[in-house]
Amino acid sequence: MLIYTIKPGDSLYSIAKKYGISVQKLIDLNQLENPNQLSVGQDILIPIERITHVVMSGDSLYSIAMQHSITVNELLAINPELKSPYIIMPGQIINIPATNVNKPKIEVNGYAYPTISATVLQQTLPYLTYLSIFSYKVTAQGELVAIEDDGLIAAARRAKVAPIMAITNTGATGGFDSDLVGALLNNMAVQDRMIENIMITLAKKEYYGLNVDFEYIKAENKEKYNEFLMKIGNRLRKDGYILMTAVAPKLSADQKGTLYEAHDYPAHGKLVDRVIIMTYEWGYLYGPPLAIAPVKEVEKVIKYAVTEIPSKKILMGMPNYAYDWKLPFIKGSAAKVLTISAAQRQAYTVGAKIQYNENSQAPFYEYYDETGTQHIVWFDNARSTKARLELVNDYSLGGVSYWTINQFFKQNWLLLDSMFDIKKLL
Repeated sequence: MLIYTIKPGDSLYSIAKKYGISVQKLIDLNQLENPNQLSVGQDILIPIERITHVVMSGDSLYSIAMQHSITVNELLAINPELKSPYIIMPGQIINIPATNVNKPKIEVNGYAYPTISATVLQQTLPYLTYLSIFSYKVTAQGELVAIEDDGLIAAARRAKVAPIMAITNTGATGGFDSDLVGALLNNMAVQDRMIENIMITLAKKEYYGLNVDFEYIKAENKEKYNEFLMKIGNRLRKDGYILMTAVAPKLSADQKGTLYEAHDYPAHGKLVDRVIIMTYEWGYLYGPPLAIAPVKEVEKVIKYAVTEIPSKKILMGMPNYAYDWKLPFIKGSAAKVLTISAAQRQAYTVGAKIQYNENSQAPFYEYYDETGTQHIVWFDNARSTKARLELVNDYSLGGVSYWTINQFFKQNWLLLDSMFDIKKLL
């Protein structure tokens, strides 16, 4: 896919004409609800696959076309900036249509709440290996709080997607509860009851495996958590299930903070089948405005992770949401959560120019609301998504994991599909 960034004066008609495709195809590919509402700085995808050729001394368009087994007209179609008499110079970059490119095969996990719409689920399942249904809450007595997951499991299996049961240490107030998970890890009778309930549910519901998302575990329970993962992992594999965990984005083994300390990368690398690294939330709900997943910060985490965890076990986290903060930021205030599509529509509505931060490799825009309050919105677009997906190849990762798939951002899935083949296990 070619990524095109809207410039002043652009229209879908002019872009379609430039690349020799239909306006309707651009509308469909880019999920454009109103094709007349384009924002300067907005990314759209052009359905052209390409590689590049560096012009050498003596090259001509004809010789380049012959070298790549294409016609001159095909070459001109993917390089619309070339104008007659088509003079090219050594060092110039020429785009070449790429056909039958061998794509790496990866695994893709998507977290979904049971409230996901049937339409969004059906749109997304073709791009998934695993569907992690979020989530069964564990109680201090080792019981599980049931969720409405039957429809999602059935839909996943019809689409040859492996349904994964997710469990969390979510407390009564809705957040992750350190004391709750501590009680589970230190009381063997309660822990064994929880494991039995998990095994019963896995079999009854026809799940493919288990995703343990225990967060904010106190440092003193680190080894207890590792022991739990060993115990439940052995039990799962005995009955033919796989084990996943979700871990915080760490930069070192001794990183301080309750979010990080008990997530032992080397232990997870040995004890579980897939490790989902939550590489997002640099810009977070109650924090100051920042890119949600700045590529340089994500890469630092991955660079450390592959030294402790086999790279093919790693699924890199990908956010699928946007944040809108009021400015100036007041500590303790919360951003507004938007879908990526809503963030893009809002940019047009408020007349904002979408800017792109090269350091974070992420788009943002600023605007004033009807009360005169200034806002800043950080979100994702095709360029930022592609920048992070390229890390999968750079570090030979097993794949990616999306939080969450409850909203459908079509550009992401088209880019993913153009860069990778998605494994199916069923």
